[in-house]
Amino acid sequence: MNIDILLIIIAITVVVSMMAFNNREMLNKMMYIPYDVKENSNYSRIFSHILIHGDTAHLFFNMFSLYFLGDALLHYGLMQEYGAMMGQLHFGALYILGGLFATVIPYFRNQDNPNYRSLGASGAVSAVIFAAILWNPGMELQLMFIPIPIPAYIFGPLYLLYEFYAAKKGGTGIAHDAHIGGAIFGIVYVLIINLDKGKELISYIF
Repeated sequence: MNIDILLIIIAITVVVSMMAFNNREMLNKMMYIPYDVKENSNYSRIFSHILIHGDTAHLFFNMFSLYFLGDALLHYGLMQEYGAMMGQLHFGALYILGGLFATVIPYFRNQDNPNYRSLGASGAVSAVIFAAILWNPGMELQLMFIPIPIPAYIFGPLYLLYEFYAAKKGGTGIAHDAHIGGAIFGIVYVLIINLDKGKELISYIF
């Protein structure tokens, strides 16, 4: 039986998130709180928040995006390029490290704010999305609220512009800076393992 790292990640995230829905103490212990990380060296929060979500809609949207973009990247990109084992190792590293890197900007912005809380896999998912965009910039993406296919190389910059605007404006209750951090990591990771993808993107656009 073949192991599929994408389905394993989704299964674990769904199970842990649903457990935390009914266990407030568990949810509080796993949230990302930069102040607690700094003051109490509670480093587990840097990773644990990736496994929990605020509600079923939050969980569904993240896992839905992860499945479709992650499937394209894993099975039609990484595994074809590096083989089944190395492809899945790259995907796992991209997801986990992307989620960890997504905490960097929120940490420096909120390390002295005891009231800041965040949770969810959005940063890790953002890393996968932008890795997929760089890997295949010509693929068409269609959002649930925009029924028109958008080429990935156009969607990516528009998405980042919105995230930068929303992060600067504030007041949305969403960790846009984590999305930005994850996106940057996804791009950098692909460039590290396959610099030609960056060259292909430039050639594709121009």
